[in-house]
Amino acid sequence: MAEPLIELKGISKAFGKHVVLDGADLTIYPGDALAILGPSGTGKSTILRIIAGLLAPDKGEVYINGKRRCGSLDNFDNPIRMSMVFQQAALFDSLTVEENVGFFLYQNSSLPRQRIRDLVNEKLEVVGLPGIGHLFPAELSGGMRKRVSFARAILDNPDDDLDDPKILLYDEPTAGLDPIASTMIEDLILELQRSSGCETYAIVTHQNSTIRRNGKRLVLLYQGHVQWQGIWDEIETSDNPYLQQFMSGSVQGPMDLVGDYL
Repeated sequence: MAEPLIELKGISKAFGKHVVLDGADLTIYPGDALAILGPSGTGKSTILRIIAGLLAPDKGEVYINGKRRCGSLDNFDNPIRMSMVFQQAALFDSLTVEENVGFFLYQNSSLPRQRIRDLVNEKLEVVGLPGIGHLFPAELSGGMRKRVSFARAILDNPDDDLDDPKILLYDEPTAGLDPIASTMIEDLILELQRSSGCETYAIVTHQNSTIRRNGKRLVLLYQGHVQWQGIWDEIETSDNPYLQQFMSGSVQGPMDLVGDYL
């Protein structure tokens, strides 16, 4: 088996008295299409943010490409580039689509503005949105905003080999979308894995179609721990009670969903 791209060991994280992660372990390998599952409030988005370096764990170790990272990105540079697609797209309302997609390069590179515009337009074409760079986020549908955030995630500086993203982190990319828009986003995730040069991704999702289409390997989080992990073909035959309850949507089982949601 290949060496892990990302490895989390004994990760714990609490917000006040609420313990979200409690000694969780997670490994992501090159070429992985990992779906992180679990009820709301079980730390799925938190674990993505810890991977990305946006949050520091309270306890545990984070290894990126075999190198231990201490804290968050405020005091440590990732040895690889990661890009994150946030649940609500996280676009700047006051900036145009072109300015949103090219924001990092405008702020952190010496590339000419016209070169950045050309790169932005290339990525907008990749995500199926050519010619919309002049629009503002308020003029876009929910699905279009998601695709704009995808274009931002895969934009890189062609003059800097270290700027190529090695992993894409998707936080509920199909949340709030109609079935057709969800299918378009699921197709785009698969296409970007094939064609963007970034073959590895981890995705947090509740949506059954997204789990089926975009999760080749799956982990189920509950009460701060990984309760099950495996591949899609094992879902139908697994007798794991946490997995059975989650996939069936039953209120009966080991997951105390009523208590968790109150």
